[in-house]
Amino acid sequence: MLTSYKFRLYPNNEQKTLIHKHIGACRFIYNWALNLKIQTYEQTGKAISRFQLNKTIKTLKKEFPWLKEINSQSLQGATLNLERAFTNFFRKKASFPKFKTKKHPRQSFQIPQHYKVDWENNKVFLPKIGWVKAKLHRKFEGEMRTVTISKTPTGKYFISIIVEDGKPIPNKQPFDEKTTIGIDLGITHFCILSNGEKIDNPKHLKKSLQRLKVLQKRLSRKQKGSNNREKARLKLAKLHEKIVNQRNDFQHKLSFKLIGENQAIALEDLNVKGMVKNHNLAQSILDVAWSSFVSKLMYKAEKFGKTIIKIGRFEPSSKICSVCGYYNGNLDLKNRVWKCPVCNTEHDRDVNAAVNIKKFALDRQNLIGL
Repeated sequence: MLTSYKFRLYPNNEQKTLIHKHIGACRFIYNWALNLKIQTYEQTGKAISRFQLNKTIKTLKKEFPWLKEINSQSLQGATLNLERAFTNFFRKKASFPKFKTKKHPRQSFQIPQHYKVDWENNKVFLPKIGWVKAKLHRKFEGEMRTVTISKTPTGKYFISIIVEDGKPIPNKQPFDEKTTIGIDLGITHFCILSNGEKIDNPKHLKKSLQRLKVLQKRLSRKQKGSNNREKARLKLAKLHEKIVNQRNDFQHKLSFKLIGENQAIALEDLNVKGMVKNHNLAQSILDVAWSSFVSKLMYKAEKFGKTIIKIGRFEPSSKICSVCGYYNGNLDLKNRVWKCPVCNTEHDRDVNAAVNIKKFALDRQNLIGL
């Protein structure tokens, strides 16, 4: 089973320069390869393969000698990433590949092999860069695959190592109605469980929004290229990083708790891209980060042999009485509590939705293929 381990790097000034050169060179190769693929297809109607691009890199080094300072396998990794981007595009999983920019908040490059990890001295050897100090806070065993070196907007460096530990993916554990929980994701509450429990939304972005506005205003007033502007940019980046860390910490703890306590989790397949088009709710929806939370649930479930069941996004989970099945077609978004006219059961809209999500998920037709 493949597992990723992330560690903090502490390069010296010379190593920082080399890392920046690798990031810039890989970005250059990616953009060059993308441009060449587009031109080739427009002129000949045929696609140029990754292997042809890798052969052309050798001649490109004669035109740009500074490419010789870069690890050749990292340059080939850029063409591999481009190939994957086109594959995702043709499979309709992503949009057409775009040119990379140095203004993107996350800059990175990959090294497929010939790197080393020294656990005793807390160092990592990177080709063309040398031994770099690292905080190796947890040890792993297995076959090391590709590593990714990344730099954050706050100037921090990280290494992410993919490891094949040799362990098989665990079989899915059996589940029933008692060991399954339904989750209704929301905004006022982060999520509502079918057992009636409501998890408060921490609203990390909203709590820091006023400070963000102040720092953003200060940054906009600084002269471009000045040291003061860089200081202001760094303060703003640190606050953004803090918000992301708070959000990830909350979601990791909650997802681990839900996976540990249940054999199966029922969710609603939400159209987040469509929902953020509502400008009144867009900021709140992006702050709550449902997609990120579901992704954490998915990979944790696979790791521990649990099951994630998704129901259709058009299922009327909020409008159906979970007791008798009455359909309340006149229920509006503002109605948080409603009473069933058939069985006289008073429903909390969100708890009722979570119970119905669980019921829909455990229906036989939704369990096919699990």
